[in-house]
Amino acid sequence: MAGSNTTEMDELNNVDLETKLREAKEELFNLRFQAATGQLESHGRLRSVKKDIARIYTVVRERELGIRTAPGSKAESEEIGA
Repeated sequence: MAGSNTTEMDELNNVDLETKLREAKEELFNLRFQAATGQLESHGRLRSVKKDIARIYTVVRERELGIRTAPGSKAESEEIGA
């Protein structure tokens, strides 16, 4: 999931986003555990995973508010047909 951006997340449906979020949270937990035990080699990865989680939450919230549309949704198909 390294370097995911919002355009890639726009192509995912809500179930896939939830899966990606769960995986990112698990990775963050593991990275934090490694940092606490002194085994973490790449501290930048910790920061990028946190940002990926924030991006996923942003996409999910924007879909709830109607700012973004999920792939295959009714609003998206109306825009294409217009």
